[in-house]
Amino acid sequence: MTGLAEYKKERLDGLAEVAAEGRGTSLLVDALRRLSRNPVAIIGAVIILLFVLLALLAPLIAPNDPTRQFDVPELRADHIPDSVPGFVLGVDQLGRDFFSRLLYGAQQTLIVGVLATLSGLVVGAVIGGLAGAFGGWVDAVLMRLVDIMLALPSLLLAISLAALAERPSQWTVITAVAVVSVPVFARLLRGAMLAQRESDHVLAARALGVKQHVIVLRHMLPNSLSPVLVQGTLTLATAIIDAAALSFLGLGDQTIGRAEWGLMLAQSQRYLEIRPELAMYPAFAIIIVALGFTLLGEAMREALDPKNRR
Repeated sequence: MTGLAEYKKERLDGLAEVAAEGRGTSLLVDALRRLSRNPVAIIGAVIILLFVLLALLAPLIAPNDPTRQFDVPELRADHIPDSVPGFVLGVDQLGRDFFSRLLYGAQQTLIVGVLATLSGLVVGAVIGGLAGAFGGWVDAVLMRLVDIMLALPSLLLAISLAALAERPSQWTVITAVAVVSVPVFARLLRGAMLAQRESDHVLAARALGVKQHVIVLRHMLPNSLSPVLVQGTLTLATAIIDAAALSFLGLGDQTIGRAEWGLMLAQSQRYLEIRPELAMYPAFAIIIVALGFTLLGEAMREALDPKNRR
């Protein structure tokens, strides 16, 4: 009974605060408020902010050209120095500034991850939106195509698509990762729109004679985008890992000297016994960045869930 009384008191206090303000709070405002108080969301946001800043400011922060091979006297076939004057993290196997390559690798990772996720989101939203808006045979045909794509493991599908390219490039990785994410966005938006089709405000608009395309664009679609945007944050983490995996397997951009975390991992395999840091730093960078997007995405999912509103 004591716990129930305390809960009622908290609810009454919350309602009193809202009444004192003279207005209620929307789901978005309430979600932002809870995100600002969530330590998990704050940690994820800080990681993402640092990652984006380092990627955008790489040309200004990097002390050296990431493709330039410096003449380092201590560099030999059996020895890669990790402490060289003028190089924060030493050099790699070819005498290139390792710190500068990590910074430019963040830039490449950001470009690939964002473009792949946005492409997959746009295509998936079109497919899911059409399926959810029209239903019937349109829904059946589109969802069967999506089911075929989901039947294959995502990484295996990405590898198969990237392997079809005659000359692997950065756009090969972006296309492969984007295609893999399409069915996830399509099914998510389609399910959200189907739920909106029977909601009260949609039924009221339909009863008033509002045209179908207006109902879809103004009532169903805006109220169905929240879970898709949250999934976009989570998909960014997956896109970064998949892109690194494709580059590691030699299916990414093979331009000599390009700084990319997955490619740096692949190039360092022969030097693990000599200098394991060449593989450890890119691996840690991939893990930390993917963790940041995952933490923020999960926190956003909880914050936007109406069941969690207090």
